[in-house]
Amino acid sequence: MKILTSGQIRKIDAETISRAGIPSLELMKRAATAFFHFFAEKYMDRNSSVIIFAGVGNNGGDALVVARLLHKAGYPVKAYMVEFSDRYTEDCAHNVRRMKAENISYKKIVEKGDIPDLSPFDVVIDGIFGTGLSREVVGVAADVIARINGSGKKVISIDVPSGLFADQKTEFAVKATETVTFQIPKLALYLPENAAFTGNVQIVPIGLDEKAVAEAETDTYLTEKKDIRGMLKPLPKFAHKGTQGHALVIGGSLGKCGSVSLAAKAALKTGCGLVTAYLPKCGVTPIQSNFPEAMALEDKGMEHITSIDYDLKPDAIGIGMGMGLHEETEQALYSFLLKSRSPLVVDADALNILSRYPDWFTLLPKGTILTPHPKELQRLIGGWCDDYDKIGKTRLFARKYNVIVIVKGAYSLVIDQKEMYVNNSGTPALATAGSGDVLTGMVTSLLAQGYQPVEAARIGVFLHGMTADITGDTIHPRSFVASDIIENIGNAYRSLEKKQ
Repeated sequence: MKILTSGQIRKIDAETISRAGIPSLELMKRAATAFFHFFAEKYMDRNSSVIIFAGVGNNGGDALVVARLLHKAGYPVKAYMVEFSDRYTEDCAHNVRRMKAENISYKKIVEKGDIPDLSPFDVVIDGIFGTGLSREVVGVAADVIARINGSGKKVISIDVPSGLFADQKTEFAVKATETVTFQIPKLALYLPENAAFTGNVQIVPIGLDEKAVAEAETDTYLTEKKDIRGMLKPLPKFAHKGTQGHALVIGGSLGKCGSVSLAAKAALKTGCGLVTAYLPKCGVTPIQSNFPEAMALEDKGMEHITSIDYDLKPDAIGIGMGMGLHEETEQALYSFLLKSRSPLVVDADALNILSRYPDWFTLLPKGTILTPHPKELQRLIGGWCDDYDKIGKTRLFARKYNVIVIVKGAYSLVIDQKEMYVNNSGTPALATAGSGDVLTGMVTSLLAQGYQPVEAARIGVFLHGMTADITGDTIHPRSFVASDIIENIGNAYRSLEKKQ
């Protein structure tokens, strides 16, 4: 699904109105109706009391239509116009008149003293500002937002939380419990720094013109379940272990060989036919005892890797987990990069070593996948002032070295030389030790099975997240561990392949 700018979305709105031959008020009604259906399904108790804050722009118009629909459905609802300007848009003014005609009471807020007490209400609906906001919120609108944020109430924002900027860092906005956005996702809704504002993000269709959406150019996308389902290769009837790919995982040091075991097991569970683990001598017995399905090769070093020497031709390699930063290990990695041309996933300490020797990045095969956590990413690209800066620097880095970077987080990003994909699966359960090692194993497995690097990255990240999604009712997020990811990869595949 395309992620578009606010300007592009306004153009698509206009094209929808023109091509469908409908008034702009009809599109506003579609949006408000979609929001209403979401609300009514979530809050089935028609005694839930609702307060709605509407601005004087088109987002306020949406909010007033929602107020009318809720009133008609029997919800006790009160509407307030946040009059931060005396200039109403035409469609908003029309819906003010409709409120009067339908005898639905509303009040204006023109100064701080007009803001009502929110304690009697169950739910707050925010429709003060939309995606067109271009300056910091001040005055009475800021006072209203501050009151909403301090209320402790459930807050649902219409399209975007009021005060949230579409393309720059946001310092102050409504802190929504949920954001119901209209058909086209906005990048700001998926950035870590905005998590306190956006809450859970839900996308609802409003019947925008499909051709207009298709014509909009972008290099940023939201990855959905149907996208990943369409990428999966069929499992051949006559498949055997020799046709499904051979993954090699390299890493480990004294006390840190469990990371290699997790990566190896995840690789096999993700579908490759063979997995070989390359570890220091101290790790061979543990991995053979813990995971007999994997083959193991021992390095010459007892407690850490001193040379990476093997006589096999893997289809893909994952390297770095638990390796440590020993001088001998650094040299072993350098020698490995000089000679290896297999598709590659680089993680953990291999990334930390590369950050010490940036010129080594030129040795990476084209399409190499890097899987840094935030601190590792910072060592690679330098610091950043906000999420937009971080994304910009990561995109430059990916283009410079012809690599793919997985920026891990609540909405992990897959960034290649041309495009960025925002992942839409997963829960906080994945914030657990070994989760990254498992992801490296999964992505390496998909590379070994013949997927193109960007496909391997996107499928691996989405499946990884799905293991948390599908176990939300059976494993509490606080007790979810990396092994739970591995044990549910098969269930994630099954869920993914179901046509809904």
